[in-house]
Amino acid sequence: VQLQASGGGLVQAGGSLRLSCTASGGTFSSYVMGWFRQAPGKEREFLARISWSGGRTSYADSVKGRFTVSRDNAQNTVYLQMSSLKPEDTALYYCAADLRAYSRDTSNLPNGYSYWGQGTQVTVSS
Repeated sequence: VQLQASGGGLVQAGGSLRLSCTASGGTFSSYVMGWFRQAPGKEREFLARISWSGGRTSYADSVKGRFTVSRDNAQNTVYLQMSSLKPEDTALYYCAADLRAYSRDTSNLPNGYSYWGQGTQVTVSS
């Protein structure tokens, strides 16, 4: 499966953005989808994941209550709605996909995902 992330940009602190990630070349509804981010000099950080049907979601503590992950299997797209953005949210944001189970030891780790998008930059100004 190929993943294409979009929707990043420059936003003021307190603002909102919605990221999209569109998949092609696979059966999208078979994949667990995840969102990660990576700031310069830092490790790639898990943000959220969503099950095949969208019925189960999980979030990192750093974004819980501010970010919402959702998916539209008819459109082969997963979304990350981000609100109350902070300067520390500035990073390159990645979507990822995997065919394995939603709940496993590596569900919140980069090596738990086999397919990655190219990343979209989010910059939050203070």
